[in-house]
Amino acid sequence: MVVFYVSSGGTNENQRNGLYFMISGLQATLKNIDVGHIQAPLIKIGHSCEKENESESPTQKCPYEAKEENGHKSKIKNERKDSVFPTDMQPDPNLTAYKENLCPAKFDYKLNNIFRLHDLPVSCIVMHPCKDILVSCSEDRLWKMVGLPKGNVLLTGSGHTDWLSDCSFHPSGNKLATSSGDSTVKLWDLAKNECILTFEGHSHAVWSCTWHSGGDFVASASLDMTSKVWDVNSERCRYTLYGHTDSVNSIEFFPFSNTLLTASADKTLSVWDARTGKCEQSLYGHMHSINDATFTSRGHIIASCDARGVTKLWDFRNLIPIVSIDVGPSPGNEVNFDSTGRVLAQASANGVVHLLDLKSGQIHKLVGHETEVHTVLFSHNGENLYSGGSDGTVRLWL
Repeated sequence: MVVFYVSSGGTNENQRNGLYFMISGLQATLKNIDVGHIQAPLIKIGHSCEKENESESPTQKCPYEAKEENGHKSKIKNERKDSVFPTDMQPDPNLTAYKENLCPAKFDYKLNNIFRLHDLPVSCIVMHPCKDILVSCSEDRLWKMVGLPKGNVLLTGSGHTDWLSDCSFHPSGNKLATSSGDSTVKLWDLAKNECILTFEGHSHAVWSCTWHSGGDFVASASLDMTSKVWDVNSERCRYTLYGHTDSVNSIEFFPFSNTLLTASADKTLSVWDARTGKCEQSLYGHMHSINDATFTSRGHIIASCDARGVTKLWDFRNLIPIVSIDVGPSPGNEVNFDSTGRVLAQASANGVVHLLDLKSGQIHKLVGHETEVHTVLFSHNGENLYSGGSDGTVRLWL
């Protein structure tokens, strides 16, 4: 394991020389990870499919109640069968297309545009799986679908009765899952712009949601210290994941598999089998609440960030830590890889987007937000970067 700490301030010549040798160690470690052949350590990869927040708000009525007018809803629901978790191995069908359109690793992004979308902080931004469309979620209880690169609002979704925390596209791009401080997860039909299903069961705010690559399951993570796996077809909770001893702040499916990754305020990451609801492995090393964790597009590396600005990289196949990067003390709110897996972006509470070059170990700073950065992600080809902040804006970097 190679561990180095890079402060957010300047370095003198001796520090830079010392950093060079530590970066060399990082390069050697990362080089040993075979990025061309991925083997999930626990679960077979699934089949491919179609192309602590303190904000409080007054409640409002939900204008959409899924199938409320249907007098036979309970009967129909009882007749629906549970979905089956896939077990056959297939690669991500998008990876080939991504590889053909990838730009070289980029670090010299410049602020190009500011989209003023929300009245309250932006909590999450996600990219459509195959179109130049972005969805932003906010503490103003709204989600907005935005056309790129102009930032024109295409759809606005309302229905949650408290702040929105996260969202996730269905693999086809035709549906959206959202999570909220109102303790629910909602599914939206984007063609109709209406809520089609509400999952209720968490006892406190839901921080995060993620859609399985098969499109039949959604998982959620909550302040109530649990995560849940929801069956979209039978419209019920299949499993509740118990084990964390504090708020579960993020959840994500391993790409094209039945494996879930959770990050918690109890300072641990956990790896779960979504088919059984059992915890397979916990990862220890953070000294503070973990705010977010994610996989590379190929799934072989995990990145996580915590409430003191420490970002850690983990070898997912061997479930061991690789490197630790300290850009604190400001909290790291979210981390995301570009499509190559070479660049990691971290959204920081000090208003900076940090870019880590996994090949050289260098850290680059993007300064352009006046307030806290809550969320950050790359376009599919890595040419653009988007970030959302506490001022209600989404910013485009070119």
